[in-house]
Amino acid sequence: MNLPNLLTILRIFFVPLLVAALVQESLRLEVNGVVVTNDMLALAIFLAAAATDLLDGYIARRWGQITTVGTLLDPIADKLLISAALISLVQVALLPGWMAILIIAREFAISGLRSIAASAGYTIAASDLGKTKMVAQVGAVSMLMLSRSNPGLRPAALLAMWVVVFFSILSAVMYFRKFWWKVDDRIKQRRRKELIVEERRRRREERLAARSELTASRRTL
Repeated sequence: MNLPNLLTILRIFFVPLLVAALVQESLRLEVNGVVVTNDMLALAIFLAAAATDLLDGYIARRWGQITTVGTLLDPIADKLLISAALISLVQVALLPGWMAILIIAREFAISGLRSIAASAGYTIAASDLGKTKMVAQVGAVSMLMLSRSNPGLRPAALLAMWVVVFFSILSAVMYFRKFWWKVDDRIKQRRRKELIVEERRRRREERLAARSELTASRRTL
């Protein structure tokens, strides 16, 4: 178990802590005279989890520790974290439910496309637009968490969520286009190979038929 994988697993363990901190309304902790509310705690957990997402990818690439387990767990951890945050924000009436459903559905739809593509032997890499969406997502969710105790921040937070929705839809369209082009190219290549094989078979049968006719005519003579 290397460090990037440990960070990914840590991000998964952050999920129930994040949900508990967000939905708990009366949580107040005092640390060295500083009062920590549940909103501040939830934001700290969320940002720490988001930081592990950046850190594990960087370490894995820098140290050459990219593993199959990490490749499988990392997107699962990301989706669990974002889904938990969005659903909890809907629960505390800070986020419209349709926005959460749209964003979560997009995440799982893209995962399905990547799985289908991987089973067909090719990879759909993460786009720059998808990465921009992730950064906007972290910023918007953080603003929504802060708006719970600062209502004046709510309009800006909702505007940021509209930006996230826009990038989510746009990046989903880009992924679908990549997927369709890959599938279309693969179908064309397969059909071309089938036509070549069929043409070779037809020519071989014609040669065999010609040889048979030639043999039959010689026997007649």
